[in-house]
Parts: sequence; C-alpha cells; structure tokens
Amino acid sequence: MKLKKLVSVLLASACVLSLAACGGSGDDADSNSSGGSGDAEKSSSAKTAKVIDIDLTDEEYAFGVDKTQPELLEQVNTFVGKIKEDGTLDEICDKYFGGGEPEAVESAELDDSKDQLVVATNAAFEPFEYTKGESYYGIDMEIAAMLAEELDKELVIQNMDFDAVCLSVSQQKCDIAMAGLTINEEREEYVTFTDSYYTASQRLIVPSDDTKFDDCADADAVAALLGEMSDSDSIGVQAGTTGQYYVEGDEDWGFAGLPAKCTTYKNGSLAVQDMLNGNITYVIIDAAPADAITESINEMQ
Repeated sequence: MKLKKLVSVLLASACVLSLAACGGSGDDADSNSSGGSGDAEKSSSAKTAKVIDIDLTDEEYAFGVDKTQPELLEQVNTFVGKIKEDGTLDEICDKYFGGGEPEAVESAELDDSKDQLVVATNAAFEPFEYTKGESYYGIDMEIAAMLAEELDKELVIQNMDFDAVCLSVSQQKCDIAMAGLTINEEREEYVTFTDSYYTASQRLIVPSDDTKFDDCADADAVAALLGEMSDSDSIGVQAGTTGQYYVEGDEDWGFAGLPAKCTTYKNGSLAVQDMLNGNITYVIIDAAPADAITESINEMQ
C-alpha cells in the first residue's frame, strides 16, 4: 500500500509540473507552442544594445608596412590609389555596408621557400576582418587577397591579438599589418603607414534602455556626460585600440581621458556582452564594428 501511495503522489506531482510547464491549460499550451505570450515575455526581458550615432573621434585607417621593405610600401600605396580611383574599394565596402555578398578569403600555410605576402591581422574586428569556419572575411581581408594577386604572391594571413599586430611586422615576422589600424605616432615606431584608405571614428555603445545620451547633438555633449562618470563606472574597450586611448587618455592622441575605469577585452563582442550582463557600464569602439557587433548580439538575445 505504501508503495502504491508513493507512486500515486509522484504521478500527481509530475502531472502538476507538466501543466505548469505548458502554461497550466490546454489553451495556454497551444498559444505557447505557436510563439505566444511565453516567447513574448522572454523577448521583452532580453537585454539589447544600441549605438549612439555620434562620432567621438575623427581617424584615418591605413596599412602598416615593414620598415625594411620600402619597395613594398611604394607598391601598396600604388595599389591603394588604384582601387580608390577605379571604384574597387567602394565595391568592397558596399559588400559589408550596402547589403552585398562578402567573399571568403583563404590563407596559405607559411612557407619560407615560397614568394608570399604575410599579413598580420586580428580577425575579431567585423566588418574589417573576421572569420567563419576556416575562411577569412572583411574589407581588409578582401583587399589583402587582391593585393597579393597584384603582387603575384601567395597570401598568408597570421591571426593574432591586436596588440601584437604592429609588433610582429616590426620584428619581420609579417610583411604588413592589415587590421583596421588608425594612423598614430606610437604605431609609427613599429611600422611605416601607407596612404589612408578609410575614414573612421569611435562610437559609444549603451544598453538599449539607457536614455542618458538621447538628446546629445554632438561629440562634445556625449563627452560631457561621459565626464560625469566616476571610477566606480567601467567602460569596455578592445585592448590596444583607439577606444582604450580615448578612455584612459593619451597626450599623443590628444585625448584627455575619462574618469571611468577602462576595462579591456580581446574583442568588442566580449565587451558588449559583458555590458549586457551588467558587469560594465558602456563600451567604446570603432563605428563600423560597433554597428556589426550590436546587430549580431541583439539578434541572439
């Protein structure tokens, strides 16, 4: 008898749990199974991010060439001028900003016996360089593939932390750095910059329910509000990027710095996700990656 009673209790409990999981009634279960109120509540509670559509800085991207290869610098500048003039650069950018179809770029294995163009990058900076499976994608990567073809060399892509990109070129481990690099004096100690190929800026990313910056009309207004933060606040950045210099302050860059703590990450996606998890306050990163990162993360929420 005791065993039968125990079985009855367990069956009754399982039934209650089953009804609760389905919404408690047949009608509610049908509603949920077709994307009803349960999904709506989950969607409304998911935290998302938004980009404040104001440029905080004005920067120029260029490629960083090995200082011991002046002939390569001349070749790259000629190539950059060519693709800017004939519209090829615009066509590449349109693939990533205008709804075009990005093309996969493959890397050969490093082989000193071959005539190769060895490119240093940090493939976590969409839409300039990123990976899908074993393939590389991005504006810089497509330019790299075309440059290697122009020079009649085999393309080798070396993916590394952003902080190591210019250093690897200065150590002659790579020929050229192609990683959404902003021209600045500190990096010029390691590489020789080519002519600029892209104008960039820093943007602020905040949680979607944050309205603090909604009425800001320009960069000064955003900077003024950021200046009201304290060292108990944290702003996330990708390590070694302009965003880090903007938050920490740097005389060479002309940035006064912010009172908030600067928290560094290997890439911007990790920073934005940490912000949505409530561990940091905001994120500052380059404009194009800011848009790509927030769109991607919001789709997953």
